[in-house]
Amino acid sequence: MTKALAPPDLGALNYQHLRYFWTVAHHGSIAAAVPLLGVSQPTVTEQLHALEIALGAPLFVRRGRNRALTEHGHLVLRYADEIFTLGKELLTASRSNVEGRPLRLTIGVADSLPKLTAWRLIEPAFALGPLWRVTVRNDKIERLIHDLAADTLDLVIADSPMPAGTRVRAYSHLLGESAITVFAAPALADRLTAGFPRSLSGAPMLMPGDGSLLRRHVTQWCTDNGIEPDVVAEVDDMAMLQLLGHDGLGVFCAPSVVEAEVKRTFDVQIIGRLRGVRERFYALSAERRLRHPAVIAIADAARRRLAATRRSTRAK
Repeated sequence: MTKALAPPDLGALNYQHLRYFWTVAHHGSIAAAVPLLGVSQPTVTEQLHALEIALGAPLFVRRGRNRALTEHGHLVLRYADEIFTLGKELLTASRSNVEGRPLRLTIGVADSLPKLTAWRLIEPAFALGPLWRVTVRNDKIERLIHDLAADTLDLVIADSPMPAGTRVRAYSHLLGESAITVFAAPALADRLTAGFPRSLSGAPMLMPGDGSLLRRHVTQWCTDNGIEPDVVAEVDDMAMLQLLGHDGLGVFCAPSVVEAEVKRTFDVQIIGRLRGVRERFYALSAERRLRHPAVIAIADAARRRLAATRRSTRAK
């Protein structure tokens, strides 16, 4: 049971102090929060103490170098999450009423996600209308999550949920899943299609780089099915890999959600699909429940597209 510091005085609540608390709570320590807040460590400590006095109860207990929330701290954090979410909504709604001033939507795309797939998932953002100005950033998932917590991104699109053990408070929203399709240039496809999947043993294959989840899925599928392709190249950039496939240097894989675009763009044919393998796609957000209207539009459209692709590939 926590010991009350003093009767709470609601008139003394300082929302700047509340933001300092919110940032420390989500990052686990004052030291981690200081770079984001742009103030000194003593200042944060002092203002946290002032907030505890205003609210009438301790908010943190020390655990080594970190700070853990008290029971009362968890209660305050739930309210703070709602307060700052509503604050963002207020800014969005207010700016939309300022004539000629664009609303901003900043999307982070994990660099492990194939660019063509990422484009199909975020495409609805560019149909929001002239009031919206969309910015897309491509980076390592760790940096994108940090920026999401720092409130400089509205959304992150990734091929995996929040990494286990991440100290940042953010949430994974499953958008859907897609089968994986195997492609090749026409001459190579004609030779391999009839005997698929056994025909892939010994066939030249272009593999994504080691950091790709798609690479792990394809490698595991080959192992499980006793397929031993001849890996002729490992390429981090999926666009480059697909260009090599266009030139007939090997077969390659891509999510089925972009089958039509891959065939048309790179003039390749479908050999088959990896049975039992699914790529999942996620929207990562600082919100437990999506509220940003543009983010909701992207998530809903992506879910519909992935669901339609899944029904289509099952029917083939």
